[in-house]
Amino acid sequence: MDNQFLLSLIVGISVGGAAGYLGSLMLSRRMALVAGPLGHLTLPGIALALMYGFNVSLGAFPFVIVGIILIWFFEIRTKLPMEALTAVVFASGVAITFLFLPIEQAEAALVGNVSRVRPAEAIISVVLAFFLFLVVSKIYPKIVLINISEELAQSEKINIKKYNFIYLGAIALIVALGVKMVGGLLTAALVAIPASAARNLSRNLAQYAFGAMVIGIISSFLGILCFKLTGFPAGPLIILASTSIFLISIIFRR
Repeated sequence: MDNQFLLSLIVGISVGGAAGYLGSLMLSRRMALVAGPLGHLTLPGIALALMYGFNVSLGAFPFVIVGIILIWFFEIRTKLPMEALTAVVFASGVAITFLFLPIEQAEAALVGNVSRVRPAEAIISVVLAFFLFLVVSKIYPKIVLINISEELAQSEKINIKKYNFIYLGAIALIVALGVKMVGGLLTAALVAIPASAARNLSRNLAQYAFGAMVIGIISSFLGILCFKLTGFPAGPLIILASTSIFLISIIFRR
């Protein structure tokens, strides 16, 4: 097994597992598709990274953070649904991207390329994915309670604005990490499909969250393995592996 393939597997498994775990929280809040527009919002940063030769996740992160801050601010000011505000913010990012993204770089920006991960990038991605898992596990019960009833959360002295901001920050981080794997187009699927499959197979919240993480790991492993065997882009293969697991989960739905 060559080193580059091993690095790709390590990054894919780490980010895929964290994405599935966070996706279980996003799906419960009907926000799984929010990662899609946020993935599109990373495109200007990806374009800059490809043009100047630095890590695409590093290029994507500032743009998605700015988008998250704007969405959080607009939600406080307008009380509009978060998914509607996300659509408002991401459209401008996509428009800016295609003004200056070289067409020969479009494939890597749109569907990702996890096959060219450097050792330093792999270490950073694994550390950030583990950090994300710890943060999400810490806020998970509070976000679930906020989803059920904001009034009940307030009665428990939960700072809703604070936890919503941390939650949005976690989404921003997984989107920035995910664009290296699946590009700006497929980030929503990276979080939504494992969570959907896990919901079909789980009996309680703990099984659901853990199952989404495991399915995210398996999907990433299978997708990168198929890339090694076939040469097709790893990003779409990861999503197709995840979709296959989802279809199987329908048969065994509990």
